[in-house]
Amino acid sequence: MAWYVYMVRCSDDSLYTGVTTDVKRRVEEHNSEKKAAKYTRARQPVELVFKIKAKDRSKAQMKEAQLKKMSREDKLVMLQK
Repeated sequence: MAWYVYMVRCSDDSLYTGVTTDVKRRVEEHNSEKKAAKYTRARQPVELVFKIKAKDRSKAQMKEAQLKKMSREDKLVMLQK
């Protein structure tokens, strides 16, 4: 099973990072009323801006933690590449 780290841009221009096995489904959930994360529920709609495949769940979660530690400015620079 493939794992992905993804980042979405919320309607308030904030960025949300997570991990999943199905990016398309998870983004749809973030835009739904019932399955959205608490953070994204109040900031809908969200748009996928980044995804990367990870070797396994552990590697995906380590990459997610690394991204979450980055400053907003560094994330924006990364997204421009």
